[in-house]
Amino acid sequence: MATTIKVNSNGSLRIEGDFQIVDKDGNPYGLNGRDVVSICRCGRSQNKPFCDGSHKGHFEHDAIAFELPPKKV
Repeated sequence: MATTIKVNSNGSLRIEGDFQIVDKDGNPYGLNGRDVVSICRCGRSQNKPFCDGSHKGHFEHDAIAFELPPKKV
């Protein structure tokens, strides 16, 4: 299964598929077999980098896809 990252409106980044999440030193988080996790975008989670739902009512972002400008060479 390919890795998919879904940007949720007013919430987290949902990662699905075959992935690894590492800390600033490259050490992997123990995901205990999960192939779906949600990453905090609001900064309020007590379980960072993972979402714990603390964003509800405190974070607004309408997730609509768009094209990035051309890659700089």
